[in-house]
Amino acid sequence: MPPPSAAVDAAGRDSTAADAPSRPRRTRGATLALGLVVCVALLALITLLSIAIGSKQIPLSTVIDALRHYDESNTDHVIVHSLRVPRTVIGLLVGAALGLSGALMQGVTRNPLADPGILGVNGGAALFVVGGIYFFGLSSLTAYVWLAFVGAAAASVAVYFLGSLGREGATPVKLALAGAAMTAMLGSLTTALLIGDVNTFDQYRFWSVGSLAGRGADIAEQVAPFVLVGIALALVSGRVLNALSLGDEVAKSLGQRVGLARLFVAVVVVLLCGAATAAAGPIGFIGLTIPHVARLVTGPDYRWILPYSMLLAPILLLGSDVIGRVIALPGELQVGIVTAVIGAPFFIALVRRRKLADL
Repeated sequence: MPPPSAAVDAAGRDSTAADAPSRPRRTRGATLALGLVVCVALLALITLLSIAIGSKQIPLSTVIDALRHYDESNTDHVIVHSLRVPRTVIGLLVGAALGLSGALMQGVTRNPLADPGILGVNGGAALFVVGGIYFFGLSSLTAYVWLAFVGAAAASVAVYFLGSLGREGATPVKLALAGAAMTAMLGSLTTALLIGDVNTFDQYRFWSVGSLAGRGADIAEQVAPFVLVGIALALVSGRVLNALSLGDEVAKSLGQRVGLARLFVAVVVVLLCGAATAAAGPIGFIGLTIPHVARLVTGPDYRWILPYSMLLAPILLLGSDVIGRVIALPGELQVGIVTAVIGAPFFIALVRRRKLADL
């Protein structure tokens, strides 16, 4: 019989061996959590810059003072409260919505090139906005918000219905094909209306380029409930996406109801991307690029990809908006143009470095 000390040593070695696999997981989890803290800090800095930088430069000290002790007789305080804070809030909401919806679409379709537009969201929103201008003469951004949201929802429902036809239900390939076909059809209808009326085209082009300018607190209040609910639902869908990423058969063996899971994710995408498109117009490359950046940091686990996408996307969007204000003084360049200029080369670099087909 071994001495007590030997038994203790053996128990200690056994315990150490048992704990060894869990230590890398805890270490990686702590590292990723620290990364989220860094992202939050960077987002806070970008938010302050977004409020401070514009055609009229306002010192950060004045910005902080305006946020803490608002004085309506101070011109800088009025600019901060009435113009820049609502614009920044919309940028935060739209950025988070686009980043999350892109990650959700890539996860549910297992398509590395999927973005929020794959369900016809942008196409449906654009057609309804153009229809409202053409048939009813609507010209306010408040009206565009609801037209775009209804159009995005209607197009997404149609795409999901078409993708669900057949014995296998809504498979990723069928959803992608249905989305591409619906987007092409909606784009043709939109173009037909635009070429028939110059005034409609003039009003529509300012919305279609994608911008945060001119968006007030009323629009932020309208879209915020949809975005916040969508964010909450998206963040709890990580386990579902992890199961779907293994393939339908494996997901079913793990107890997932695949059709219901895809429908749930599609509804969340409509909430997020529909509200974002309604508020700021169609803004490209964020929903496509940001999930890949998050995946470079976190690996394939959607429980981490989703929160990273939620934070990185508004950093890119608000940063692009600040750049657009600076490079075209005294005017500004719309954020949709800046994100395309920044996002396209970056995404090409990602494609060259990684096999993006491996999701």
